[in-house]
Amino acid sequence: MKKSKKFAFVNDAAEREYKDLPDKIQDEFGKDLRRIQFDEEPKLPITHLDSIGAGVIELRKNGSPAFRCIYVAKYQDAVVVLHAFAKTTNGVDRQAMNVAEQRLKELLAELKKIH
Repeated sequence: MKKSKKFAFVNDAAEREYKDLPDKIQDEFGKDLRRIQFDEEPKLPITHLDSIGAGVIELRKNGSPAFRCIYVAKYQDAVVVLHAFAKTTNGVDRQAMNVAEQRLKELLAELKKIH
């Protein structure tokens, strides 16, 4: 049997944001996050967000509004959700990117303490 990666939210706020998404969107993101845990390709389109940090990936569900789930699967053999949100503007949502970047920094600081 294939070993799966662990799954986690970077913090309580990230979990709340995810759970505030519509059920259908949570379900779609959830299925893809599960695929990623088992080293499979997600079905939804993705964008690599190297500007935020190495290994940071955004799952995209387009529509009106569009939805995004930003995660990193590079550390501690885990898939960690950094941020999930409804996207209402065209172009880059700078505030969302800042939140994801800050949470990645917090995650990396925690990992440093462990090692």
